Amino acid sequence: MHADPKGVLTGVHFLDGDHAACEGALAAGCRFVAGYPITPSTEIVERFAARIPKVGGVFIQMEDELAASIAIQGAVWGGKKVMNVTSGPGLSLMMEHLGYAAMTETPCVWVDVQRGGPSTGLPTLPAQQDMMQIKWGSHGDYEIIALSPNSPQECFDLMVKAFNLTEQYRCPVFLMMDEVVGHMTERVEIPAADQIEIVERKWTKKKPGELKLYGTTAEDLVPEMVKAGEGYRIHVTGLTHDEKGYPAMNVPNQAKLVTRLLDKIRKNAEKLVDVELNGCDDADVIVLSYGITSRVATAAIDAARAKGLKVGHMRMRICWPFPASLVAKFQKQVKAFVFPELNMGQMVRELERLVAGATKVVSVPHPGGTVHEPEAILEKIMEAAR
Repeated sequence: MHADPKGVLTGVHFLDGDHAACEGALAAGCRFVAGYPITPSTEIVERFAARIPKVGGVFIQMEDELAASIAIQGAVWGGKKVMNVTSGPGLSLMMEHLGYAAMTETPCVWVDVQRGGPSTGLPTLPAQQDMMQIKWGSHGDYEIIALSPNSPQECFDLMVKAFNLTEQYRCPVFLMMDEVVGHMTERVEIPAADQIEIVERKWTKKKPGELKLYGTTAEDLVPEMVKAGEGYRIHVTGLTHDEKGYPAMNVPNQAKLVTRLLDKIRKNAEKLVDVELNGCDDADVIVLSYGITSRVATAAIDAARAKGLKVGHMRMRICWPFPASLVAKFQKQVKAFVFPELNMGQMVRELERLVAGATKVVSVPHPGGTVHEPEAILEKIMEAAR
Protein backbone atom coordinates (compact mmCIF):
# COMPACT_ATOMS: atom_id res chain seq x y z
CA MET A 1 0.00 0.00 0.00
CA HIS A 2 0.97 3.66 -0.16
CA ALA A 3 1.70 6.26 2.50
CA ASP A 4 -1.01 8.30 4.20
CA PRO A 5 -0.89 11.77 2.57
CA LYS A 6 -1.43 13.41 5.97
CA GLY A 7 2.07 12.41 7.04
CA VAL A 8 3.93 13.22 3.82
CA LEU A 9 5.53 16.64 3.34
CA THR A 10 5.86 16.27 -0.43
CA GLY A 11 8.32 18.61 -2.10
CA VAL A 12 11.95 19.67 -2.22
CA HIS A 13 13.33 20.86 1.11
CA PHE A 14 16.62 21.77 2.76
CA LEU A 15 16.63 19.64 5.89
CA ASP A 16 19.20 18.38 8.31
CA GLY A 17 19.41 14.64 8.82
CA ASP A 18 17.50 14.70 12.11
CA HIS A 19 14.55 16.53 10.55
CA ALA A 20 14.65 14.33 7.44
CA ALA A 21 14.54 11.23 9.65
CA CYS A 22 11.46 12.62 11.39
CA GLU A 23 9.74 13.21 8.06
CA GLY A 24 10.61 9.68 6.98
CA ALA A 25 8.99 8.29 10.12
CA LEU A 26 5.83 10.31 9.56
CA ALA A 27 5.66 9.25 5.93
CA ALA A 28 6.09 5.60 6.98
CA GLY A 29 3.08 5.87 9.28
CA CYS A 30 4.74 6.36 12.67
CA ARG A 31 2.09 7.79 15.00
CA PHE A 32 3.64 7.29 18.44
CA VAL A 33 7.02 8.34 19.77
CA ALA A 34 8.22 8.16 23.35
CA GLY A 35 11.50 9.92 23.80
CA TYR A 36 13.92 11.49 26.21
CA PRO A 37 16.08 14.41 25.03
CA ILE A 38 19.72 13.63 24.30
CA THR A 39 22.23 15.34 22.03
CA PRO A 40 22.58 14.96 19.05
CA SER A 41 19.17 13.33 18.46
CA THR A 42 16.83 15.78 20.17
CA GLU A 43 15.90 17.62 16.98
CA ILE A 44 14.12 14.51 15.70
CA VAL A 45 11.64 14.41 18.55
CA GLU A 46 11.34 18.21 18.65
CA ARG A 47 10.14 18.17 15.06
CA PHE A 48 7.92 15.15 15.68
CA ALA A 49 6.29 16.91 18.64
CA ALA A 50 5.58 19.95 16.44
CA ARG A 51 4.34 17.98 13.43
CA ILE A 52 2.30 15.22 15.04
CA PRO A 53 -0.76 17.32 16.05
CA LYS A 54 -1.30 18.10 12.35
CA VAL A 55 -0.99 14.45 11.39
CA GLY A 56 -2.77 12.68 14.22
CA GLY A 57 -0.71 10.81 16.78
CA VAL A 58 1.06 11.12 20.11
CA PHE A 59 4.45 12.21 21.35
CA ILE A 60 5.35 11.74 25.02
CA GLN A 61 8.52 13.02 26.64
CA MET A 62 9.26 10.27 29.12
CA GLU A 63 11.04 10.51 32.46
CA ASP A 64 14.02 8.51 31.19
CA GLU A 65 15.24 6.20 28.45
CA LEU A 66 14.00 3.03 30.13
CA ALA A 67 10.46 4.38 30.14
CA ALA A 68 10.74 5.51 26.53
CA SER A 69 11.95 2.13 25.27
CA ILE A 70 9.08 0.22 26.87
CA ALA A 71 6.32 2.78 26.24
CA ILE A 72 6.74 2.38 22.49
CA GLN A 73 6.20 -1.35 22.83
CA GLY A 74 2.92 -0.85 24.62
CA ALA A 75 1.79 1.39 21.77
CA VAL A 76 2.66 -1.32 19.23
CA TRP A 77 0.30 -3.75 20.89
CA GLY A 78 -2.29 -0.98 20.81
CA GLY A 79 -1.94 -0.95 17.04
CA LYS A 80 0.48 1.90 16.33
CA LYS A 81 3.72 2.16 14.38
CA VAL A 82 6.36 3.51 16.74
CA MET A 83 9.84 4.96 17.02
CA ASN A 84 12.36 5.49 19.78
CA VAL A 85 15.11 8.13 19.44
CA THR A 86 18.35 8.35 21.41
CA SER A 87 22.16 8.45 21.38
CA GLY A 88 24.85 6.26 22.96
CA PRO A 89 24.37 6.84 26.71
CA GLY A 90 20.60 6.54 26.35
CA LEU A 91 20.94 3.45 24.22
CA SER A 92 22.96 1.79 26.98
CA LEU A 93 20.03 2.24 29.35
CA MET A 94 17.60 0.69 26.85
CA MET A 95 19.32 -2.65 26.36
CA GLU A 96 16.95 -4.62 28.60
CA HIS A 97 14.00 -3.51 26.49
CA LEU A 98 15.81 -4.26 23.25
CA GLY A 99 15.89 -7.89 24.34
CA TYR A 100 12.23 -7.69 25.32
CA ALA A 101 11.27 -6.37 21.87
CA ALA A 102 13.23 -9.16 20.21
CA MET A 103 11.71 -11.87 22.43
CA THR A 104 8.13 -10.62 22.09
CA GLU A 105 8.55 -9.87 18.37
CA THR A 106 7.34 -6.33 18.82
CA PRO A 107 7.93 -4.31 15.62
CA CYS A 108 9.66 -1.04 16.51
CA VAL A 109 12.24 1.35 15.05
CA TRP A 110 15.15 2.57 17.16
CA VAL A 111 17.06 5.65 16.00
CA ASP A 112 20.58 6.14 17.34
CA VAL A 113 22.32 9.38 16.38
CA GLN A 114 25.78 8.28 17.44
CA ARG A 115 28.25 10.45 19.34
CA GLY A 116 31.69 9.88 20.81
CA GLY A 117 31.97 7.75 23.93
CA PRO A 118 32.30 5.88 26.21
CA SER A 119 30.11 7.33 28.98
CA THR A 120 29.07 10.95 28.43
CA GLY A 121 31.94 11.28 25.98
CA LEU A 122 31.51 13.84 23.20
CA PRO A 123 27.83 14.90 23.20
CA THR A 124 28.11 17.21 20.17
CA LEU A 125 30.65 15.32 18.05
CA PRO A 126 30.39 12.25 15.81
CA ALA A 127 31.29 8.60 16.15
CA GLN A 128 30.19 5.16 14.97
CA GLN A 129 30.82 3.46 18.28
CA ASP A 130 27.47 1.76 18.91
CA MET A 131 27.53 -0.70 16.01
CA MET A 132 28.41 -3.72 18.13
CA GLN A 133 26.21 -2.67 21.03
CA ILE A 134 23.01 -2.90 19.00
CA LYS A 135 23.99 -6.38 17.83
CA TRP A 136 25.19 -7.81 21.14
CA GLY A 137 24.15 -5.33 23.86
CA SER A 138 21.20 -7.25 25.27
CA HIS A 139 21.67 -10.71 26.72
CA GLY A 140 20.68 -13.90 24.97
CA ASP A 141 20.53 -14.84 21.29
CA TYR A 142 18.55 -12.54 19.02
CA GLU A 143 18.82 -10.77 15.67
CA ILE A 144 18.30 -7.16 14.67
CA ILE A 145 18.44 -5.21 11.41
CA ALA A 146 20.49 -2.00 11.19
CA LEU A 147 20.57 0.63 8.45
CA SER A 148 23.16 3.40 8.10
CA PRO A 149 22.43 6.56 6.08
CA ASN A 150 25.16 8.85 4.78
CA SER A 151 23.03 11.89 3.91
CA PRO A 152 19.83 13.68 4.94
CA GLN A 153 18.13 12.22 1.85
CA GLU A 154 19.00 8.74 3.05
CA CYS A 155 17.81 9.59 6.54
CA PHE A 156 14.38 10.00 4.96
CA ASP A 157 14.60 7.06 2.56
CA LEU A 158 16.11 4.57 4.99
CA MET A 159 13.73 5.58 7.76
CA VAL A 160 10.83 4.55 5.54
CA LYS A 161 12.67 1.32 4.79
CA ALA A 162 13.34 0.73 8.50
CA PHE A 163 9.62 0.87 9.26
CA ASN A 164 8.85 -1.48 6.40
CA LEU A 165 11.46 -3.97 7.60
CA THR A 166 10.31 -3.96 11.21
CA GLU A 167 6.76 -4.71 10.10
CA GLN A 168 7.93 -7.40 7.68
CA TYR A 169 10.20 -9.26 10.10
CA ARG A 170 8.79 -8.30 13.52
CA CYS A 171 12.17 -7.53 15.05
CA PRO A 172 13.83 -4.32 16.30
CA VAL A 173 15.22 -2.28 13.41
CA PHE A 174 17.86 0.42 13.95
CA LEU A 175 18.57 3.56 11.96
CA MET A 176 22.22 4.19 12.84
CA MET A 177 22.92 7.83 12.16
CA ASP A 178 25.77 9.94 13.55
CA GLU A 179 26.15 13.55 14.66
CA VAL A 180 27.49 14.76 11.29
CA VAL A 181 24.72 13.19 9.22
CA GLY A 182 22.16 14.27 11.80
CA HIS A 183 23.20 17.92 11.72
CA MET A 184 24.25 18.44 8.10
CA THR A 185 21.72 20.25 5.92
CA GLU A 186 21.23 19.18 2.31
CA ARG A 187 18.57 18.94 -0.36
CA VAL A 188 15.91 16.34 0.49
CA GLU A 189 13.25 15.36 -2.01
CA ILE A 190 10.12 13.87 -0.47
CA PRO A 191 7.95 12.05 -3.01
CA ALA A 192 4.19 12.17 -3.23
CA ALA A 193 2.40 9.79 -0.87
CA ASP A 194 1.31 7.51 -3.71
CA GLN A 195 4.97 6.97 -4.64
CA ILE A 196 6.00 5.78 -1.17
CA GLU A 197 5.51 2.04 -0.68
CA ILE A 198 4.50 1.10 2.84
CA VAL A 199 4.48 -2.37 4.42
CA GLU A 200 1.50 -2.74 6.70
CA ARG A 201 1.39 -4.87 9.80
CA LYS A 202 0.60 -8.54 9.32
CA TRP A 203 -2.81 -8.45 10.98
CA THR A 204 -4.50 -11.79 11.60
CA LYS A 205 -7.81 -12.68 10.01
CA LYS A 206 -8.33 -15.53 12.44
CA LYS A 207 -11.10 -15.37 14.99
CA PRO A 208 -10.44 -15.18 18.73
CA GLY A 209 -9.76 -18.68 19.96
CA GLU A 210 -8.24 -19.76 16.64
CA LEU A 211 -5.11 -17.63 16.83
CA LYS A 212 -1.82 -18.81 18.27
CA LEU A 213 -0.07 -15.51 18.93
CA TYR A 214 3.41 -16.87 18.23
CA GLY A 215 2.50 -19.79 16.00
CA THR A 216 3.21 -19.64 12.30
CA THR A 217 3.49 -21.96 9.34
CA ALA A 218 4.46 -19.08 7.03
CA GLU A 219 7.62 -19.45 4.98
CA ASP A 220 8.97 -16.18 6.41
CA LEU A 221 8.60 -17.55 10.00
CA VAL A 222 6.82 -14.32 11.07
CA PRO A 223 3.59 -14.71 13.08
CA GLU A 224 0.47 -12.62 12.55
CA MET A 225 -0.44 -9.86 15.02
CA VAL A 226 -3.51 -8.54 16.80
CA LYS A 227 -4.45 -5.34 18.59
CA ALA A 228 -5.11 -5.45 22.29
CA GLY A 229 -8.78 -4.80 23.02
CA GLU A 230 -10.19 -6.47 19.91
CA GLY A 231 -11.48 -9.56 21.69
CA TYR A 232 -8.35 -11.66 21.58
CA ARG A 233 -6.90 -13.10 24.76
CA ILE A 234 -3.19 -12.47 24.39
CA HIS A 235 -0.22 -12.87 26.66
CA VAL A 236 2.98 -10.98 25.84
CA THR A 237 5.96 -11.96 27.95
CA GLY A 238 9.72 -11.92 27.89
CA LEU A 239 9.75 -15.40 29.40
CA THR A 240 10.31 -18.33 27.10
CA HIS A 241 6.80 -18.96 25.79
CA ASP A 242 4.77 -21.36 23.70
CA GLU A 243 2.87 -20.52 20.52
CA LYS A 244 -0.02 -19.07 22.52
CA GLY A 245 2.34 -16.70 24.30
CA TYR A 246 2.12 -18.42 27.70
CA PRO A 247 5.28 -19.10 29.72
CA ALA A 248 6.69 -22.53 28.88
CA MET A 249 10.13 -22.62 30.38
CA ASN A 250 11.61 -25.86 29.16
CA VAL A 251 14.32 -26.89 26.75
CA PRO A 252 12.10 -27.88 23.77
CA ASN A 253 10.22 -24.57 23.81
CA GLN A 254 13.44 -22.60 24.26
CA ALA A 255 15.01 -24.34 21.28
CA LYS A 256 11.94 -23.91 19.07
CA LEU A 257 11.37 -20.26 19.92
CA VAL A 258 14.94 -18.97 19.82
CA THR A 259 15.73 -20.88 16.63
CA ARG A 260 12.77 -19.25 14.88
CA LEU A 261 13.71 -15.78 16.18
CA LEU A 262 17.16 -16.20 14.65
CA ASP A 263 16.13 -17.98 11.47
CA LYS A 264 13.57 -15.41 10.35
CA ILE A 265 16.52 -13.02 9.85
CA ARG A 266 19.36 -15.43 9.05
CA LYS A 267 17.41 -17.32 6.41
CA ASN A 268 16.44 -14.04 4.77
CA ALA A 269 19.89 -12.45 5.01
CA GLU A 270 20.37 -12.44 1.23
CA LYS A 271 17.11 -10.54 0.76
CA LEU A 272 18.34 -7.96 3.26
CA VAL A 273 21.61 -7.13 1.50
CA ASP A 274 21.61 -3.41 0.66
CA VAL A 275 25.03 -2.40 -0.58
CA GLU A 276 26.15 0.23 -3.08
CA LEU A 277 29.00 -1.17 -5.20
CA ASN A 278 31.35 1.05 -7.18
CA GLY A 279 34.27 -0.27 -9.22
CA CYS A 280 34.43 -3.60 -7.41
CA ASP A 281 34.37 -6.04 -10.34
CA ASP A 282 38.05 -5.61 -11.27
CA ALA A 283 39.35 -4.13 -8.01
CA ASP A 284 42.57 -5.18 -6.32
CA VAL A 285 41.50 -3.45 -3.11
CA ILE A 286 37.94 -2.91 -1.86
CA VAL A 287 37.07 -0.31 0.75
CA LEU A 288 34.10 -1.16 2.98
CA SER A 289 32.29 1.73 4.65
CA TYR A 290 28.99 2.92 6.08
CA GLY A 291 27.41 6.18 7.23
CA ILE A 292 29.37 9.43 7.16
CA THR A 293 32.67 7.58 6.76
CA SER A 294 31.59 6.47 3.29
CA ARG A 295 31.70 10.07 2.06
CA VAL A 296 35.28 10.52 3.22
CA ALA A 297 36.19 7.10 1.83
CA THR A 298 34.92 8.18 -1.60
CA ALA A 299 37.43 11.04 -1.65
CA ALA A 300 40.25 8.67 -0.70
CA ILE A 301 39.20 6.15 -3.35
CA ASP A 302 39.12 8.85 -6.04
CA ALA A 303 42.64 9.88 -5.06
CA ALA A 304 43.84 6.26 -5.19
CA ARG A 305 42.32 5.75 -8.62
CA ALA A 306 44.05 8.92 -9.82
CA LYS A 307 47.32 7.19 -8.88
CA GLY A 308 46.39 4.22 -11.08
CA LEU A 309 45.22 1.84 -8.36
CA LYS A 310 42.21 -0.42 -8.92
CA VAL A 311 40.07 0.33 -5.89
CA GLY A 312 36.43 -0.57 -5.37
CA HIS A 313 33.93 0.74 -2.84
CA MET A 314 31.40 -1.39 -0.98
CA ARG A 315 29.11 1.00 0.90
CA MET A 316 26.73 -0.73 3.27
CA ARG A 317 23.28 0.80 3.66
CA ILE A 318 22.28 -2.21 5.75
CA CYS A 319 25.08 -3.13 8.16
CA TRP A 320 23.31 -5.91 10.08
CA PRO A 321 22.95 -8.52 8.72
CA PHE A 322 26.48 -8.11 7.38
CA PRO A 323 26.76 -8.70 3.58
CA ALA A 324 28.62 -11.99 3.97
CA SER A 325 27.85 -13.25 0.46
CA LEU A 326 29.47 -10.22 -1.17
CA VAL A 327 32.54 -10.55 1.01
CA ALA A 328 32.82 -14.20 -0.03
CA LYS A 329 32.48 -13.23 -3.69
CA PHE A 330 35.09 -10.49 -3.73
CA GLN A 331 37.66 -12.00 -1.37
CA LYS A 332 38.57 -14.45 -4.16
CA GLN A 333 39.86 -11.61 -6.35
CA VAL A 334 41.18 -8.83 -4.10
CA LYS A 335 44.52 -8.43 -2.38
CA ALA A 336 42.90 -6.75 0.61
CA PHE A 337 39.87 -5.14 2.17
CA VAL A 338 40.25 -1.72 3.81
CA PHE A 339 37.67 -0.77 6.45
CA PRO A 340 37.57 2.77 7.91
CA GLU A 341 35.21 3.37 10.85
CA LEU A 342 34.66 6.13 13.39
CA ASN A 343 35.56 3.71 16.16
CA MET A 344 38.63 1.75 17.14
CA GLY A 345 37.66 -1.29 15.10
CA GLN A 346 34.19 -2.77 15.53
CA MET A 347 32.52 -4.03 12.37
CA VAL A 348 35.92 -4.82 10.90
CA ARG A 349 35.93 -7.75 13.33
CA GLU A 350 32.97 -9.26 11.51
CA LEU A 351 34.85 -8.86 8.24
CA GLU A 352 37.91 -10.55 9.76
CA ARG A 353 35.74 -13.40 11.02
CA LEU A 354 34.28 -13.96 7.56
CA VAL A 355 37.56 -13.92 5.60
CA ALA A 356 39.23 -16.07 8.28
CA GLY A 357 42.76 -15.01 7.32
CA ALA A 358 42.36 -15.87 3.62
CA THR A 359 42.49 -12.19 2.58
CA LYS A 360 44.30 -9.27 4.17
CA VAL A 361 42.06 -6.92 6.17
CA VAL A 362 43.29 -3.41 6.94
CA SER A 363 41.43 -1.48 9.62
CA VAL A 364 41.42 2.33 9.62
CA PRO A 365 40.27 3.16 13.16
CA HIS A 366 39.35 6.59 14.52
CA PRO A 367 38.36 7.46 18.12
CA GLY A 368 35.62 9.88 17.01
CA GLY A 369 35.10 13.58 17.49
CA THR A 370 35.57 14.33 13.79
CA VAL A 371 35.67 12.35 10.56
CA HIS A 372 38.76 10.75 9.02
CA GLU A 373 41.09 12.77 6.88
CA PRO A 374 40.92 11.29 3.36
CA GLU A 375 44.71 11.03 3.41
CA ALA A 376 44.57 8.59 6.32
CA ILE A 377 42.34 6.24 4.33
CA LEU A 378 44.41 6.75 1.17
CA GLU A 379 47.57 5.75 3.03
CA LYS A 380 45.96 2.46 4.11
CA ILE A 381 44.67 1.79 0.58
CA MET A 382 48.19 2.21 -0.82
CA GLU A 383 49.59 -0.01 1.93
CA ALA A 384 46.98 -2.69 1.12
CA ALA A 385 47.69 -2.54 -2.61
CA ARG A 386 51.39 -3.39 -2.24
